[in-house]
Amino acid sequence: MSQEESSAAKLTDDGWEELTTPVTSPPTEILSPNESYVSQVVESDPHLNSLYTVTAEQVADLQSTQAALKTEISQLQVTYIALQSQVSETQTNLSRIVQESLSLLEQRKQSLQISVEQLERRQERIKNEMRTTFAGTSQDLAIRVQGFKDYLTGSLQDLVTAAEQLPLVPIPEKLKSVTMEVKQDFAKEVKSNGTQSVSIQFAQQQFQETTKQIQRLLEQYRNQPDYYGPPWQLRRTFEPVHLERVSKWFFTLGGRGALPTMSSRLQNVLISSAAVSILHKLYGDRLRTLILANSPERLGEWRRGLQDCLGIGRSDFGPDRGVVLFEAATALAQKADRLIKSNQMPLIIIDDSEEQVSLGLLQFPLWLAFAPDPKMMRDRYDEDF
Repeated sequence: MSQEESSAAKLTDDGWEELTTPVTSPPTEILSPNESYVSQVVESDPHLNSLYTVTAEQVADLQSTQAALKTEISQLQVTYIALQSQVSETQTNLSRIVQESLSLLEQRKQSLQISVEQLERRQERIKNEMRTTFAGTSQDLAIRVQGFKDYLTGSLQDLVTAAEQLPLVPIPEKLKSVTMEVKQDFAKEVKSNGTQSVSIQFAQQQFQETTKQIQRLLEQYRNQPDYYGPPWQLRRTFEPVHLERVSKWFFTLGGRGALPTMSSRLQNVLISSAAVSILHKLYGDRLRTLILANSPERLGEWRRGLQDCLGIGRSDFGPDRGVVLFEAATALAQKADRLIKSNQMPLIIIDDSEEQVSLGLLQFPLWLAFAPDPKMMRDRYDEDF
């Protein structure tokens, strides 16, 4: 009996392995002899019948799980395909964005390279302009200067002739004292033919001490700049070209004359600041700087430049302060005359925008004018006509 049961169980196991649909009871259709025998054995033995029922339920559960897994696998495959499509689209978009970004960066690189090259050329051009001197740079300039000289000589001769015909009044005592102080500080050389005006000379033998003091200050500004010095002392880098211009104004022009304009107004401000700083050392608070320019914008540049170069504040600008700004030459001349009468020392600085200089300004002991570039004057003339 035990041998038949084990055999039936083995057969039953083989039969279950081949089942593809759940079986809850022995089949009712016509069975083969072996199947009929197995069915009879299962029905006759309650234990086998119970085992068969449990196994059939497990097979049904497994088949249900299999169907669910197949459904889930199908869904996962659909999701995988969708994700793969999204990844492909994302890679395409990312590649396009990278290419566009690289193209933009390349364009910016090229534009920056062009800007750098332009700035380098501009820097080199400015350096070349700063290295060159005013004398002999242009034949056209020499012709214009000679023409202006002839005009000025004729005008001065006419002025002298007219002055000789006028009755002279006694010089006020206060003006005499100011004139004597100017003579003590600077030497005056009077030409015998009367065509040259009186100029203050800083290089005369009797004023060697003042000359040495000016030279010491210029060398100090050039070799030992003090960027945190006291107010009214030059606080900016002083290049050889600036030293040359200021020295020419002091020792060649005698503190009364025109210098060629630099490449920018800030360069002119730097030269003027050096002159103001030196004269402030010589005259102290008696010095009054009068700036003449033909527009508020240019006067604003002068104010900011002097503040930056001399370390002064807005409180130093005003009618009764160290620096006074003017748009009209007449008002400036009146102010300078009042300063002379009050025992002050006016320094007149004329911006290069002033193409014509009032002769009334040339009577004062200290004035510095920046001659405009002849090319710029010619361009303005062409624009007007």
